[in-house]
Amino acid sequence: MKKWIVITWLILLFSAVAALFWYSDWVYQQPTPVPENYQTTNFGQLITLKAPLAALKNKPLFLHFFNPDCPCSRFNIKNFKSLVKQYNTQVNFSVVVMTTKNYTIEEIQKKFDLNIPVLFDSAIATSCGVYSTPQAVLLDNDHKLYYRGNYNKSRYCTEEKTNYAKMAITGLLNDHATIAFNKSALQAYGCQLPNCTK
Repeated sequence: MKKWIVITWLILLFSAVAALFWYSDWVYQQPTPVPENYQTTNFGQLITLKAPLAALKNKPLFLHFFNPDCPCSRFNIKNFKSLVKQYNTQVNFSVVVMTTKNYTIEEIQKKFDLNIPVLFDSAIATSCGVYSTPQAVLLDNDHKLYYRGNYNKSRYCTEEKTNYAKMAITGLLNDHATIAFNKSALQAYGCQLPNCTK
Protein backbone atom coordinates (compact mmCIF):
# COMPACT_ATOMS: atom_id res chain seq x y z
CA MET A 1 0.00 0.00 0.00
CA LYS A 2 2.77 2.46 0.93
CA LYS A 3 4.57 1.60 -2.29
CA TRP A 4 1.53 2.62 -4.38
CA ILE A 5 1.11 5.85 -2.44
CA VAL A 6 4.75 6.76 -3.12
CA ILE A 7 4.48 5.82 -6.81
CA THR A 8 1.25 7.81 -7.19
CA TRP A 9 2.79 10.79 -5.40
CA LEU A 10 5.90 10.66 -7.64
CA ILE A 11 3.76 10.44 -10.79
CA LEU A 12 1.70 13.45 -9.67
CA LEU A 13 4.85 15.39 -8.81
CA PHE A 14 6.48 14.56 -12.15
CA SER A 15 3.28 15.50 -14.01
CA ALA A 16 3.08 18.84 -12.18
CA VAL A 17 6.71 19.66 -13.02
CA ALA A 18 6.20 18.66 -16.67
CA ALA A 19 3.04 20.80 -16.87
CA LEU A 20 4.90 23.76 -15.37
CA PHE A 21 7.71 23.46 -17.95
CA TRP A 22 5.18 23.09 -20.77
CA TYR A 23 3.24 26.15 -19.61
CA SER A 24 6.40 28.24 -19.25
CA ASP A 25 7.52 27.29 -22.75
CA TRP A 26 4.06 27.97 -24.16
CA VAL A 27 3.91 31.44 -22.58
CA TYR A 28 7.20 32.48 -24.19
CA GLN A 29 6.14 31.13 -27.59
CA GLN A 30 3.30 33.65 -27.67
CA PRO A 31 3.99 37.00 -29.36
CA THR A 32 4.71 39.87 -27.02
CA PRO A 33 1.71 42.25 -26.95
CA VAL A 34 2.34 45.46 -28.88
CA PRO A 35 2.18 48.47 -26.53
CA GLU A 36 -0.75 50.86 -27.05
CA ASN A 37 1.49 53.85 -27.82
CA TYR A 38 3.89 51.91 -30.06
CA GLN A 39 5.25 53.80 -33.06
CA THR A 40 6.68 51.74 -35.89
CA THR A 41 10.30 52.21 -36.91
CA ASN A 42 10.76 51.20 -40.53
CA PHE A 43 13.68 49.37 -42.06
CA GLY A 44 16.01 51.88 -43.71
CA GLN A 45 14.99 54.59 -41.24
CA LEU A 46 17.83 56.64 -39.73
CA ILE A 47 18.22 55.93 -36.01
CA THR A 48 19.55 58.95 -34.11
CA LEU A 49 21.90 57.83 -31.37
CA LYS A 50 23.66 59.70 -28.58
CA ALA A 51 27.25 59.27 -27.44
CA PRO A 52 29.04 56.89 -27.27
CA LEU A 53 27.11 55.04 -30.00
CA ALA A 54 26.81 58.07 -32.30
CA ALA A 55 30.55 57.97 -33.00
CA LEU A 56 30.53 54.30 -34.05
CA LYS A 57 30.14 54.71 -37.80
CA ASN A 58 33.22 52.85 -39.01
CA LYS A 59 31.27 49.59 -39.32
CA PRO A 60 27.74 48.26 -38.70
CA LEU A 61 26.34 48.46 -35.17
CA PHE A 62 24.61 45.51 -33.50
CA LEU A 63 22.48 46.35 -30.45
CA HIS A 64 21.52 43.52 -28.12
CA PHE A 65 18.47 44.42 -26.01
CA PHE A 66 18.80 42.48 -22.77
CA ASN A 67 16.87 42.14 -19.52
CA PRO A 68 18.79 40.16 -16.86
CA ASP A 69 15.48 39.14 -15.25
CA CYS A 70 13.98 37.72 -18.46
CA PRO A 71 14.42 33.95 -18.90
CA CYS A 72 14.50 34.34 -22.69
CA SER A 73 17.31 36.90 -22.40
CA ARG A 74 19.31 34.57 -20.18
CA PHE A 75 18.85 31.65 -22.60
CA ASN A 76 20.11 33.94 -25.37
CA ILE A 77 23.51 34.86 -23.82
CA LYS A 78 25.43 32.00 -25.43
CA ASN A 79 24.06 32.81 -28.88
CA PHE A 80 24.91 36.50 -28.55
CA LYS A 81 28.45 35.69 -27.39
CA SER A 82 28.95 33.47 -30.44
CA LEU A 83 27.94 36.35 -32.74
CA VAL A 84 30.37 38.71 -31.02
CA LYS A 85 33.16 36.16 -31.28
CA GLN A 86 32.50 35.52 -34.97
CA TYR A 87 31.90 39.10 -36.17
CA ASN A 88 33.66 41.45 -33.71
CA THR A 89 36.21 42.58 -36.32
CA GLN A 90 33.45 43.52 -38.79
CA VAL A 91 30.65 44.77 -36.53
CA ASN A 92 30.49 46.97 -33.41
CA PHE A 93 28.48 45.31 -30.63
CA SER A 94 26.73 46.85 -27.64
CA VAL A 95 24.34 45.59 -24.95
CA VAL A 96 21.35 47.79 -24.12
CA VAL A 97 20.05 46.80 -20.69
CA MET A 98 16.28 47.08 -20.34
CA THR A 99 15.26 46.79 -16.70
CA THR A 100 13.99 48.94 -13.86
CA LYS A 101 16.47 47.31 -11.48
CA ASN A 102 19.94 48.68 -10.84
CA TYR A 103 22.88 46.91 -12.44
CA THR A 104 26.40 48.12 -13.10
CA ILE A 105 28.22 47.93 -16.42
CA GLU A 106 30.65 45.47 -14.85
CA GLU A 107 27.84 43.17 -13.67
CA ILE A 108 26.40 42.97 -17.19
CA GLN A 109 29.82 42.49 -18.81
CA LYS A 110 30.48 39.67 -16.34
CA LYS A 111 27.21 37.93 -17.29
CA PHE A 112 28.39 37.88 -20.91
CA ASP A 113 32.10 37.49 -20.19
CA LEU A 114 32.62 40.21 -22.81
CA ASN A 115 34.26 43.61 -22.68
CA ILE A 116 31.84 45.52 -24.91
CA PRO A 117 29.85 48.73 -24.34
CA VAL A 118 26.85 48.41 -22.02
CA LEU A 119 24.16 51.08 -22.02
CA PHE A 120 21.15 51.76 -19.77
CA ASP A 121 19.08 53.98 -22.07
CA SER A 122 15.48 52.96 -22.79
CA ALA A 123 15.22 55.74 -25.40
CA ILE A 124 17.36 53.56 -27.69
CA ALA A 125 14.67 50.86 -27.58
CA THR A 126 11.98 53.40 -28.43
CA SER A 127 13.91 54.83 -31.37
CA CYS A 128 14.62 51.32 -32.71
CA GLY A 129 11.03 50.09 -32.22
CA VAL A 130 11.95 47.49 -29.59
CA TYR A 131 9.35 46.55 -26.95
CA SER A 132 10.56 43.15 -25.72
CA THR A 133 13.74 41.29 -24.84
CA PRO A 134 15.77 39.69 -26.17
CA GLN A 135 15.77 41.58 -29.45
CA ALA A 136 18.49 42.19 -32.00
CA VAL A 137 18.90 45.46 -33.87
CA LEU A 138 21.40 45.84 -36.69
CA LEU A 139 22.22 49.29 -38.06
CA ASP A 140 24.31 49.90 -41.14
CA ASN A 141 27.35 52.21 -41.15
CA ASP A 142 25.05 55.24 -41.51
CA HIS A 143 22.92 54.05 -38.57
CA LYS A 144 19.95 53.15 -40.74
CA LEU A 145 17.84 50.26 -39.46
CA TYR A 146 18.72 47.08 -41.36
CA TYR A 147 17.18 44.49 -39.02
CA ARG A 148 15.09 44.46 -35.85
CA GLY A 149 13.81 41.16 -34.62
CA ASN A 150 14.40 37.86 -32.93
CA TYR A 151 17.63 35.95 -32.72
CA ASN A 152 16.14 32.58 -33.50
CA LYS A 153 12.82 30.76 -33.80
CA SER A 154 13.87 28.49 -30.94
CA ARG A 155 13.62 29.90 -27.43
CA TYR A 156 17.05 28.44 -26.70
CA CYS A 157 18.59 29.77 -29.97
CA THR A 158 19.56 26.28 -31.12
CA GLU A 159 18.17 26.19 -34.68
CA GLU A 160 20.91 27.22 -37.10
CA LYS A 161 18.48 27.47 -40.04
CA THR A 162 16.50 30.13 -38.14
CA ASN A 163 19.48 32.07 -36.78
CA TYR A 164 17.93 35.35 -37.93
CA ALA A 165 20.41 37.71 -36.28
CA LYS A 166 23.32 35.91 -37.92
CA MET A 167 21.49 35.96 -41.28
CA ALA A 168 21.02 39.73 -40.93
CA ILE A 169 24.71 40.31 -40.17
CA THR A 170 25.76 38.13 -43.09
CA GLY A 171 23.32 39.90 -45.40
CA LEU A 172 24.52 43.37 -44.43
CA LEU A 173 28.19 42.43 -44.69
CA ASN A 174 27.53 40.96 -48.15
CA ASP A 175 25.82 44.18 -49.28
CA HIS A 176 22.33 42.73 -49.64
CA ALA A 177 19.97 45.70 -49.75
CA THR A 178 17.24 43.81 -47.91
CA ILE A 179 16.52 40.29 -46.77
CA ALA A 180 12.97 38.95 -46.68
CA PHE A 181 12.48 37.60 -43.16
CA ASN A 182 9.39 35.67 -42.12
CA LYS A 183 6.96 36.52 -39.34
CA SER A 184 8.80 34.44 -36.72
CA ALA A 185 11.89 36.60 -37.29
CA LEU A 186 10.15 39.97 -37.06
CA GLN A 187 7.30 39.52 -34.57
CA ALA A 188 8.55 40.20 -31.04
CA TYR A 189 8.62 37.28 -28.60
CA GLY A 190 9.96 37.23 -25.07
CA CYS A 191 9.59 39.54 -22.11
CA GLN A 192 7.62 42.76 -22.49
CA LEU A 193 9.44 45.94 -21.50
CA PRO A 194 10.25 47.33 -19.06
CA ASN A 195 9.34 44.96 -16.23
CA CYS A 196 9.78 41.49 -17.75
CA THR A 197 6.04 40.89 -18.12
CA LYS A 198 4.15 39.14 -20.89
